[in-house]
Amino acid sequence: MTSPKAASPIASSKPALVLASESPRRKALLAQAGIVPDAIAPAAIDEIPKKRELPRVYALRLAQEKARAAASAWKGALAFILAADTVVALGSRILPKAENDDEVRECLSLLSGRRHQVITAVALLDAHGKLRTRVAMTRVSFARLTATDIQSYVQSSEGIGKAGGYAIQGRAEIFVRQINGSYSNVVGLPLFETISLLKGCGYAIP
Repeated sequence: MTSPKAASPIASSKPALVLASESPRRKALLAQAGIVPDAIAPAAIDEIPKKRELPRVYALRLAQEKARAAASAWKGALAFILAADTVVALGSRILPKAENDDEVRECLSLLSGRRHQVITAVALLDAHGKLRTRVAMTRVSFARLTATDIQSYVQSSEGIGKAGGYAIQGRAEIFVRQINGSYSNVVGLPLFETISLLKGCGYAIP
């Protein structure tokens, strides 16, 4: 597989699939569907929300920007660039990707006993510059968490780097009282929407 640093156009009659994300969760979800990207090319972009930007608009904007940024190394190549961005939101409030223990603790305190939304925007850019997008939204209800619950999870370090400070596919699943919508969306890549995008632009699904 081509590494991000060595990414270059693939000389092939079959379109390459480039995943514009280094998330192991997204790679694993694609593998679950029988899809292995030809290259991983994470895109570095500014992820600070704009003033009064709503969660859905924010996720969609970032997914599109990631796809376009990653595509810059693949100009002239026969390739599909697949990008995604996942946002955890309480109403119109966008929760951060927790960078430290304090942010994990703050996110879990906010989510405790409440229902929130997980929104993932998926963007697919083809070799001709046509951009297609899909957005998935899942509602997740958390049980009321005790201070011990939160501290134990913080100590696990599992929430670091995760939107909303938790990973549903890990220990945090015990916090989930109810989920309405796509589970894979909460993990980081809604498979139904992603496969629909790929099929719609002619990518051959194994």
